[in-house]
Amino acid sequence: MEKIHMTPEGFKKLEDELKDLKFVERPAVVNAISEARAHGDLSENAEYHYAKDKQGFIEGRIRELEAKLSRAEIIDIRKLGGTGVKFGSTVTVFDESADEEITYKVVGVDEADIKKKMLSIEAPLAKALIGKNVGDEVKLETPSGKKQYEIMKVEYI
Repeated sequence: MEKIHMTPEGFKKLEDELKDLKFVERPAVVNAISEARAHGDLSENAEYHYAKDKQGFIEGRIRELEAKLSRAEIIDIRKLGGTGVKFGSTVTVFDESADEEITYKVVGVDEADIKKKMLSIEAPLAKALIGKNVGDEVKLETPSGKKQYEIMKVEYI
């Protein structure tokens, strides 16, 4: 099985979600199913059907998280160092078409959140940046046209 790269923070986030699902959400939905059963006829019991659907989602998500965590390869960038852009590094680029600097952290797929400037290692921009150094330019074809970035800073924090 293929390893899933994660930062220590990303691993902890998934681990916390798994604990919440197992020890909070799962028992709550079991109680909701028990209460709904007590109301009688299950064929027309909306609360029962909703709780069963939610239980199915919770059990599926638990299996998914357990599988991901078992295949996780935790990469702590602070221990790697170096000069170029790599998984876990924080990179500041100058977007020449938007005339602005943007800072991203290159993270695992499950950690990605573009609103928080957490860029998936699988994203086209991250793939283009990997292995490059400060001062390098990266050209990228996007749905909105060609973009050009210059790497301004690379940090391992």
